[in-house]
Amino acid sequence: MQNPTIAVGKINPGRNPRKYFDPAEMAELTDSVRENGVIQPILIRPLGDDAYELVAGERRLRAAKAAHGDDYPIPVTIREMTEEEADRLALIENVQRADMAPSEEAVAAARIVGQLKGDREEAAKILGWSRSTLDKRLALMNCSTSVLDALNTRTIQLGHAELLATLAKDKQDKLLPVIVGEKKSVAELKKTIEAAACSLATAIFDKADCAACPHNSSLQTEMFGEAIATGNCTNRACYTQKTDKQLDTVAYGLKDEYPVIRIVRAGDNHTRVQLVVDGPTGVGEEQAKACHACEHYGAAVSALPDSIGKVFRGQCFDTACNSKMIAARLKAERDAKVNAQKPVTAPAVASTTAKGSTKAPAEEKAVTHISETEKVKTYRVALWRKALRREAASVPETANIYLLAVALSGLSRNIGGDTMGKIFEKLTDEKASSTDLKKNLATVQELDAGKRATLTTAMTVAAIDGIEVHHLVAICQYHKLDLRQHWNLQKSKDFLELLTKSEMKVLADELGLRAALGDNFAKVFNKSKPDLIEALLNVDGFEYAGKLPKVLRF
Repeated sequence: MQNPTIAVGKINPGRNPRKYFDPAEMAELTDSVRENGVIQPILIRPLGDDAYELVAGERRLRAAKAAHGDDYPIPVTIREMTEEEADRLALIENVQRADMAPSEEAVAAARIVGQLKGDREEAAKILGWSRSTLDKRLALMNCSTSVLDALNTRTIQLGHAELLATLAKDKQDKLLPVIVGEKKSVAELKKTIEAAACSLATAIFDKADCAACPHNSSLQTEMFGEAIATGNCTNRACYTQKTDKQLDTVAYGLKDEYPVIRIVRAGDNHTRVQLVVDGPTGVGEEQAKACHACEHYGAAVSALPDSIGKVFRGQCFDTACNSKMIAARLKAERDAKVNAQKPVTAPAVASTTAKGSTKAPAEEKAVTHISETEKVKTYRVALWRKALRREAASVPETANIYLLAVALSGLSRNIGGDTMGKIFEKLTDEKASSTDLKKNLATVQELDAGKRATLTTAMTVAAIDGIEVHHLVAICQYHKLDLRQHWNLQKSKDFLELLTKSEMKVLADELGLRAALGDNFAKVFNKSKPDLIEALLNVDGFEYAGKLPKVLRF
């Protein structure tokens, strides 16, 4: 079956990570295409309005355009795909080609790591690389633009770029002309960098112990006739260990503020983006508020030479989601502008029910709820069990119904003997046997009818404690359990302690605390986490009763 053809001029360039095309090779390919045409089809995706985007095959497209012009019907494979799918296919297709420069591979690999939210193991599998190969390529992402360009054009070797990647970008740009002009070998460059590496002046860790350390070049200058410049550490392993420890310390200090904190290293370029409210890259005010509780929102601690130890707050670590939210906001603004330009028509009469009552307006869209972390899930399940136990136990007839339903569903195994034993001991001041059935038969027979009825109710309590969560939810829904009667933020300090400060902002929006705090909102949230919790539990004039966060509902 012959492939379809599309005029070259209708195909837009894609997201090719390959930036360098060898002139001699391109001239040879163009001559071949001029003589024989394009044999192997390129991969494209439809954009609509008779336009297409290139996914794979840019060299063939360029050669066809140079040889035959925009009207040449180039053979194509057309495939429907999302931008992310097209991006990934383009990256993988180029990465797997042997003649691609390591710097181009680095850019491609970094984008794939970004799409996978920083999962380097999965990225290595997709690329068919070992993890060490991936890490080496990603390390090149700390190279300056001029160094990457030099590697693209094969002006320098991979070894040069790997050494330069350990330096700040301004230092790379100063060394590059020297390397090219003097044709320095990789070994010579290594000696040059080692002589100026590990500057104590830029170290982010406590340098008190370095003063008397024999690896301190300042001390070496005093002891030896030949030594490298003062103010440097010659023990890279120790220097790196202390730096990493300080980075961990900085990251740990942010744990109360954000759901996620990451130390970002070379190659993590596309795993994060600054959350912006307005402008062409903004998600909008309401969405930005909601993002504060997202499990992918947080802070980045830089491990890059240019900004080591610096904290970048308000980072989104789900770049694909961020792009979608920006697009949605821009579309909503465009739609609103179009609607505003339409002629104003008379308002429609409110629809009524059969009985003539006017329908209520649609409920306003609520702010995104707090992310369901494991600790929050554990808290809310415990709340469900406690509330249901309390209500079921207060009405013996209801408890009996639930107990029978549990037994009929084959869930009696969830009635824990330990729970029953504790209730029995509390009721009778005696211990039940966990193994002797005869003894328990005699013990229960001696109880009066009232205590036996209480123990039957206790079986329901034990079942509620033991059943799986989805069965628990089924009973809660059947019971129409109103958790607002069992939970109050003012008495739930332990719940707030589970949240980060950014999640508390979403809670404040959801429950109305932001409005109650008014102009004091920003001031309150600048406090430490313990002080912030106390402030949120004691807002003057705020009605705490009857308010339940969505994340605690079943």
